Amino acid sequence: MAAAANSIRRRALRLEQTVDHPLYLFSLTGSELLQLADISRISRDDAGKLIGYQRPEVKKHIQEIVDYLNSEHVLFPNSIILALSSRVRFIRSRGPEVDDGCAAAGTIEIPFPADGEPKPAWIVDGQQRAVALSKSKRGDLAIAVNAFVADEVDLQRDQFLRVNNAKPLPRGLITELLPEVSTSLPMRMAAKRIPSAICDWLNQSPRSPFVGLIRRASTTDASRGKAVITDTSIVKMVEESLSSPSGCLFPFRNIATAETDFDGICTILVLYWTAVREVFPDAWGQSPDKSRLMHGAGIRAMGRLMDRIIPSVNVRDRRAAQQVAQELQLIRPICRWTEGSWEAIGGLKWNEVQNVPRHINILSNVLVRAYLKAKGLAP
Repeated sequence: MAAAANSIRRRALRLEQTVDHPLYLFSLTGSELLQLADISRISRDDAGKLIGYQRPEVKKHIQEIVDYLNSEHVLFPNSIILALSSRVRFIRSRGPEVDDGCAAAGTIEIPFPADGEPKPAWIVDGQQRAVALSKSKRGDLAIAVNAFVADEVDLQRDQFLRVNNAKPLPRGLITELLPEVSTSLPMRMAAKRIPSAICDWLNQSPRSPFVGLIRRASTTDASRGKAVITDTSIVKMVEESLSSPSGCLFPFRNIATAETDFDGICTILVLYWTAVREVFPDAWGQSPDKSRLMHGAGIRAMGRLMDRIIPSVNVRDRRAAQQVAQELQLIRPICRWTEGSWEAIGGLKWNEVQNVPRHINILSNVLVRAYLKAKGLAP
């Protein structure tokens, strides 16, 4: 159906799975798609608030799609999923057989944005395909579109995570988005929501020894030189301590009520990791290829040592930071974060420690055993 001067109209089916967010099935051409829909790239504003949800474009993948679209025989059944502004209109067709009980036939009208106005749609799934279509020679190729009405970014993020739950999205992108989604999530994702929110706080609070050091999906190119720790390492470290009954963060979460003492958790993490920074100053803030303390294995192993040290410290004591530092000094002589070899790991060189379960477990056991032995609690 032809487009009006200030809008585009298409035959569509309307499904009412939920009254507040109707679902529409229709078609657009490749050239129309990016005229109407934005790609909401993940980033942060000046106040540190998360914006958007889409990962950066993958140029190689896009070019592969472009090459296929420019070939002779093209079949492109993959649909694009859009979130539509509530400004769209649906005009139901007249007649007795336009609704079969599952879907109603009609026409959807989507306004083109005026100068300076935001576009009326956002791509939830299919951003690489949409960019490829815009760059191909087949701008007139009709493509299938599934779209739901949702002005709320929160719902768009929720659908983005659910659609991509079984696809290989970067783990860092998923974990960074989780705290921004307030709807019910699958158990596997929900378990990471609080650790990811804590990771955000650690990366942004001036109180945190990790401020600016954690690399997230939204980290700008200008900040990546300083951001040396992957967010997944921090999230896993926090998640382990929160979920294990022997973890020092476990008491701060009420499993029965699902309430979490966020401030208490952050206080413990700041106390412990500030002491780590003071005891190992030469290894702190370096890139993982220069310091295995900033490496995934180092963060995870030191996190497990935290679970042993913190219960022996009175965190309310004004000398708590000094006490934690004294406890960490007990394992300092065996640590090889930036040079040398780990004698307790069969002479493994410092830079041969890898972020794999076997090395994480071995390094954790070495640190914990050295600590307990120095305390006279292990043979």
